[in-house]
Amino acid sequence: MLGMKLYLLGLLAICSATPVLAQQPDQWPTVFNKINQDVQTSSKAYETLKEATSTIGHRLTGSENGKKAEDYVYQLLKSYGFKDVRYQPFEVESWSRGTLSVRIGPLGQTGQTYKAVTLAHSPVKADVDLLLADMGNGLEEDYMAAPDKVKGKIALVYLGVLPGSKPGTKSLHRSEKTALATKYGAKGIVIINTATGGILLTGTASVTGKLIPIPAVCIGKEDGMALKAQLAAQPHAAQISMTNFSGLIKARNIVASIKGSALPKEKIVIGGHLDSWDLATGAIDNGIGSFAVIDMARCFQQLKLQPARTVEFVLFMGEEEGLLGSRAYVAQSTKNKSIHQVRYMLNYDMTNDPKGYSTVTEDSRELFQQIGGLAQKIDTSFKNIFRAGAGLHSDHQPFMLQGIPTGGGTGGSLPNNAGPCYHADCDDFKLVDEKGLKNTVRFSAMLLYGIADAPLIKAKRLSDTETRDMLLKNNLKEPLEIAGEWRWKD
Repeated sequence: MLGMKLYLLGLLAICSATPVLAQQPDQWPTVFNKINQDVQTSSKAYETLKEATSTIGHRLTGSENGKKAEDYVYQLLKSYGFKDVRYQPFEVESWSRGTLSVRIGPLGQTGQTYKAVTLAHSPVKADVDLLLADMGNGLEEDYMAAPDKVKGKIALVYLGVLPGSKPGTKSLHRSEKTALATKYGAKGIVIINTATGGILLTGTASVTGKLIPIPAVCIGKEDGMALKAQLAAQPHAAQISMTNFSGLIKARNIVASIKGSALPKEKIVIGGHLDSWDLATGAIDNGIGSFAVIDMARCFQQLKLQPARTVEFVLFMGEEEGLLGSRAYVAQSTKNKSIHQVRYMLNYDMTNDPKGYSTVTEDSRELFQQIGGLAQKIDTSFKNIFRAGAGLHSDHQPFMLQGIPTGGGTGGSLPNNAGPCYHADCDDFKLVDEKGLKNTVRFSAMLLYGIADAPLIKAKRLSDTETRDMLLKNNLKEPLEIAGEWRWKD
């Protein structure tokens, strides 16, 4: 009865002309302490991630390894006692790499072979031998300064923002830089990685998840910066030859649910992408995120936690190749109208050792900091940071574009200098920190329970106009326009 009274108070708060602070259920401190104790003593995230990376390897969507990973997680959730666990199959066009040769040298000379990696969604076959044009950061302003400079040539572009760029210069995703190069007539693109040590980065070069018309490759930072200097002295040509595979593949999200005790038709979705690129095991991207979500599910099941709202744990496939799994989830939920039940989506993508919580909406500050305050009482290393803002290029995006509030952990950092190994062949389990992974699980499980059990969630699903305004406020119009996902007319 106490729980129902609190929900009625929440409803009164909505209707009252005088703001009423959301009330914190009395059981939260006890529940949060149980979560803390369980994760500290019984977490399986580290050991299961270690097992998956050593026995499966990479988890490329549509591959045999990808299928093994889907089955591994399904059976793992079953072993934790979930009866309501299911596959959510989807069929999409996917991509995998084949052969690659990159030779670059002064015009009229044979040139030297460069260590390179193909960026995803490059053409099935390409063979170009053209002049190279240095387009700096590869931003719109770089092309507008010399609109015909890259036409019929191969663009050389830095992945991030070059040292010496004007203050406040903001970068774009590699796929958006590729789209701009194509727009201005480039017939190929060579992207210089930002990580030192000759590390190569893979990832999609497509804003749509479909094949792009030009070959796209990544070279190491040292090679790229030396090439920029050489190109300033004399013209260079680049020969790029590649073969790749593209075709329909089948993949499956894995979904496990706990029915809400008081508001079962309201749903909190928490997810992370299970898939990884094929150059390495994807222990950091996104093993630490997806296996944290799996362990949160284990914790909820172990403690028999049943908050007021339904909780859905989702392991998405296909994030790396264009948010394929999360787009499929939203499309299927829109079709069967269950999308209207989703009150919040929490996304865990390379999240590690969070010190606070983040969300797209300032409306969640009070609730998130109430939850964080309790977490901080349990462990003062949790700083109860709150951040409101929005970004793109992970599985929250399809939900956010439907106006659904999204959030997750914030304030942490990747373990063991793992940042340079993003999408690279050094993304290995040895980079994972067990303590940081446990912190992700316990503090995020508290956030999940708090949102799912809150008497009042002030953050509502945004209308179409409100969604547009939120995206404008967060400076996301340009990248969404480049991707063809800006649906509003000014």
